[in-house]
Amino acid sequence: MNLRAVFGLNVQRLRRERRLSQEQLSFVSGLTRAHISNVEAGRQNATLDTLESLARALNVKAHELILDHRPRHGAR
Repeated sequence: MNLRAVFGLNVQRLRRERRLSQEQLSFVSGLTRAHISNVEAGRQNATLDTLESLARALNVKAHELILDHRPRHGAR
């Protein structure tokens, strides 16, 4: 999975954990709802400014949005 997809899935997961709609996250982050939708779906590259805005809005460190949290197959 590429970094854009990992980022999008993390944004979506964290947004849902916080029970925020895309519209609510849009308001808090200053980004458009369409932009958030495209980022979550992996259709749009995110700038560092977008990464920073979403991290702040979701109350996480920026690096947490790009970490791949999927379990690794075959890892011991």
